[in-house]
Amino acid sequence: MTRFHETLHAHYGQYFGVDEVLFEGGSDHQRLVIFNNASLGRVMALDGVIQITEADEHIYSEIISHVPLFAHPAPRRVLIIGFGDGTVQSEVLKHSQLQKVVSVEIDGAVVQLCREYLPRNVGVLDDPRHQLVIADGVAYIEERGPGFDVIICNSTDPQGPGAVLFTQAFYQACHARLNEGGVLVTQNGVPFLQPEELKNSAERFAPHFADWHFFRAAIPTYVGGDMAFGWAARDHSLRAVAPATLRQRWQAAAISTRYYNPEVHLAAFALPQAWLTVIGKADNQS
Repeated sequence: MTRFHETLHAHYGQYFGVDEVLFEGGSDHQRLVIFNNASLGRVMALDGVIQITEADEHIYSEIISHVPLFAHPAPRRVLIIGFGDGTVQSEVLKHSQLQKVVSVEIDGAVVQLCREYLPRNVGVLDDPRHQLVIADGVAYIEERGPGFDVIICNSTDPQGPGAVLFTQAFYQACHARLNEGGVLVTQNGVPFLQPEELKNSAERFAPHFADWHFFRAAIPTYVGGDMAFGWAARDHSLRAVAPATLRQRWQAAAISTRYYNPEVHLAAFALPQAWLTVIGKADNQS
């Protein structure tokens, strides 16, 4: 059996057994490989970094989708930067009250390859509420256009095409496209190995958002422990939704999940002391 060695970190990493390579090649933006693993199902990596495994993709997609959508009292319009295999879109579109979901993906080749090799969620492309735009996410955000109640930045790590999605200019542009009371959530890496990513986002959220913080989830195949997700909201109240209200919204939505529930939602915002130190909130500040 051959092995796929992840190359995200120079001095630490993980490998995956490769039972069958389904695709390997380059697009205009990045190098892709999709393969089968006996324990994890189909796996996709971009530029040497694991993006998706069928076994645990639901954890990432549920936490990044349902936390903002259940925190917001009445979301109608959602923007998702990054399409991938459509797993995040699949979770978002479970919210029946949504009127419009726009996905912006820079690399059309990724969408086509996932349609062929990771097809479980590409049915979202047929949902009449969903619009797929093949374009640069920053350019799209900076355009003048209708606002959004929730923006989800489903990005790769801050390298290659994903680097611009971690800049202050990008966060400022997101703030401008959010409706009053809106929230931006972002993929923010694994702080145990990427503390600078957490620190940089905190510093760049602060000038633009009334309330900013991070939440977390443990995703087994993202090497290094708990993953961080950025939270940047126009309104402090979204992070302070009462437990009873969250449960009422969740029960009313009747959404089937494997990871998310209201208790997980509330607990996700409790951060380790080391993280609080990195973002400057260690002295019992919130």
